[in-house]
Amino acid sequence: MLGECGEGRKICRRAHILRRTENESEALMRKIVLFSGSSAVGKTAVLSWVVDCLRERGLSSAVCKIDCVSDEDKETFRALGVPAVAGISADICPDHYLVSNIPEIWSWADGRGSDVLFVETAGLCNRCSPATRSMVAGCVVDATASCKAPGHLGPMLSQADFVVLTKVDMISQAEREIVCRAVADVNPGAEVFAVDALAGYGVQALSRYIETAPAVGTYEGDVLRHAMPAGVCSYCVGECRVGSAFQQGVVGKMEFEEDAR
Repeated sequence: MLGECGEGRKICRRAHILRRTENESEALMRKIVLFSGSSAVGKTAVLSWVVDCLRERGLSSAVCKIDCVSDEDKETFRALGVPAVAGISADICPDHYLVSNIPEIWSWADGRGSDVLFVETAGLCNRCSPATRSMVAGCVVDATASCKAPGHLGPMLSQADFVVLTKVDMISQAEREIVCRAVADVNPGAEVFAVDALAGYGVQALSRYIETAPAVGTYEGDVLRHAMPAGVCSYCVGECRVGSAFQQGVVGKMEFEEDAR
């Protein structure tokens, strides 16, 4: 009996491999979607609604959260029945950390047969973006922030395919249009979605956009959309003493102009 069961499992396994080999389009249905943005703008809340909407549409998701200190957000997705893993970058820039782990993250999601891999990252300095050309890159923006905020987000916004405006229930229609104008000044080609992450308003349109976004079969040969900033000074490797005598590597110094009087 045991031998028969073992043989049955082998037959099923061979059939699964054969179907996967014959149907190459199955692998091409995979896509990786990046959710970036400043802290506390609502990335996790929006993403929680999105994975639920996609599940209703028959698509399975996996979520990887990159953070600097806490990994508690992964429990939010696990409570929804979504495979989730967290990476803590600690002393390393979270964007550098993410890019260094893309192959492993992809393999993890691929091993779970996910249709969509979501990566939520903690963008800090606004100077760079971990988005690659094969990703569907999104930037989440707090609509209640200053109308000047989009201009300070750098490649995280300028290189995005779509932009999500959160907390739109807290501003007027006129204020929303001002924020949208500010976003368009930085990235005129991005799709913009207004979302109330507490009630789920606007998430359906965002989910449909992600569902129809281009799929990729592999991360191999992928490249960053924007170069990362240099991170090889003495403070990057643990130096704590302040002063020019302790500064080595790539060091940037200010130039002070004389006061105009």
